[in-house]
Amino acid sequence: MQIYEELVRRGLIAQVTNEEEIKNLINNGKAVFYIGFDCTADSLTAGHFMALTLMKRLQMAGNKPIALIGGGTTMIGDPSGRTDMRKMLTKEDIDHNALCFKRQMSKFIDFGEDKAMMINNADWLLNLNYIELLRDVGACFSVNRMLTAECYKQRMEKGLSFLEFNYMIMQSYDFYYLFKNYNCTLQFGGDDQWSNMLGGTELIRRKLGKDANAMTITLLTDSQGKKMGKTAGNAVWLDPNKTSPYDFYQYWRNVDDADVLKCIRMLTFLPLEQIDEMDGWEGAKLNQAKEILAYELTKTVHGEEEANKAQASAKALFGSGDEADIPSVALCEDDFTDGVVDIPSILVKSGLVKSKSEARQAILQGGVTMDGDKITDVKATCTKEKLTEGVLIRKGKKSYMKVVYKA
Repeated sequence: MQIYEELVRRGLIAQVTNEEEIKNLINNGKAVFYIGFDCTADSLTAGHFMALTLMKRLQMAGNKPIALIGGGTTMIGDPSGRTDMRKMLTKEDIDHNALCFKRQMSKFIDFGEDKAMMINNADWLLNLNYIELLRDVGACFSVNRMLTAECYKQRMEKGLSFLEFNYMIMQSYDFYYLFKNYNCTLQFGGDDQWSNMLGGTELIRRKLGKDANAMTITLLTDSQGKKMGKTAGNAVWLDPNKTSPYDFYQYWRNVDDADVLKCIRMLTFLPLEQIDEMDGWEGAKLNQAKEILAYELTKTVHGEEEANKAQASAKALFGSGDEADIPSVALCEDDFTDGVVDIPSILVKSGLVKSKSEARQAILQGGVTMDGDKITDVKATCTKEKLTEGVLIRKGKKSYMKVVYKA
């Protein structure tokens, strides 16, 4: 099976232009393509994972990826999928985030000589002259047509800033610049980016002529990636200092039953024949599929050793492994007053909640247990003696930590 057909079977293709040209280009390993990553945080998330694995698949098939770091576009902010304007970041913050992205991407993509490239669009966007851009690029865009784009329509009622309105022009200019300077003829992105991406192909036609057929090639991945990487309102980060390998494993272990095989197809490098055999799995077998998904993705992101540790910890918690593998946090003498510590403080110290108010709310809602006993009193405490042996504290069904006192 050739790579384009594999991408289709894995459910990665949503919309394409010039499908036969794309298919021939990719299958013959001749594509130079890019995917953009705006630097809105200091770590990539599980939501970026689909794009990273897609780049890796295509590179393994001989194609050349360009990881476009959005040092310039991040200063504007993409309105797609947003109900309000993104927080404005300083240039220093964006530069720092870009460096973090580069380090993380290098774990997935081979950026060796004449292989993948990593480029920052700040290199050209920040040097643009506003009047020249308006005359040279702005004249190629119809405001009426831009307002029909889904990324703008959904924001019109709540308010769309003029700053964000320029995002489509900046993203389109990226493709135009990469096409001219790097022979990049193919762009990937989520299907919510369709309008922005078509803007890029249209700009290339207007500026360079309609005979350059290669410039019209666009390929989009399914927006499932946008739904990934969120749990309990928090992002699931690829940085182990922000989301531990164990928590990363548990996130994928707890995906919905309806999504597990979809995620295995899209995100793992397991053979399709092996995945097809899982199609009829139910009950305990479906839980096994979730364990396979969690292990494979944790291994890809954090390495085999961390994946083994995370798997062992999960099994220990559910009674089939070594209790020592359960993630733990230690309290010190300063955490106690007169030999006791209150449960809300333990929840905050363990990282299961962000504040004592959130801890009290979780207790009142009946979502906190200690060694299997439900905590119902927000003023409940635990003694130093009990914590010397360690207790297992849970918030909900999926978040837990062993808490111990160490002198």
